[in-house]
Amino acid sequence: MTVMGSFNFKDLASAFIVLFAIIDVTGSLPIFVDLKNKNRVFSPLKASLFSFVILLAFLFVGEGVLRLFNLDVSSFAVAGSLVIFVIACEMTFGWELFKMDNPSGTVTIVPIIFPLLAGPGAFTTLLSLKAEFSSIVIIVALTLNMIIVFLVLKNIYRVEKLIGAGGIYVLRKFFGIILLAISVKLFIGNITSLL
Repeated sequence: MTVMGSFNFKDLASAFIVLFAIIDVTGSLPIFVDLKNKNRVFSPLKASLFSFVILLAFLFVGEGVLRLFNLDVSSFAVAGSLVIFVIACEMTFGWELFKMDNPSGTVTIVPIIFPLLAGPGAFTTLLSLKAEFSSIVIIVALTLNMIIVFLVLKNIYRVEKLIGAGGIYVLRKFFGIILLAISVKLFIGNITSLL
């Protein structure tokens, strides 16, 4: 089912799931709860809104940055698929390759917006998705994800109780496997056009 030419609901579902798995707001719940317990104040609205603006800007400006280095989206998508693969392995197998330092300062910006919500993985994923889907699909998928981020941050303790530690663990493993499959698809789909 296609609306407005390049808008496809199947593509939207795929882009949404990829971004949801990469942003991983449920997987970061223990960090958010810990910040709350330590009375580190942050704004759910600002965190989700600023993350959305940063990621949206990168979606459009990122390609220009690539052109400065004489790269195309397919090349970046292949590199991005490798990053997504590593993140997926981390989620699935419990490896810790990307460590999060927590410098002092405003917790809304660091570590909530960067690197938890709008981090290197999300940047890479956005440009990788651009090689597969239309911009409107990615924008809608990103918007839906940021709404979920806002709702989770706004209701941290309720979500933690609802999902539970076991639920968060299962979700993380499940989306890790999904990301593994997506990274392989991104790699194969873009490496052929480069070769």
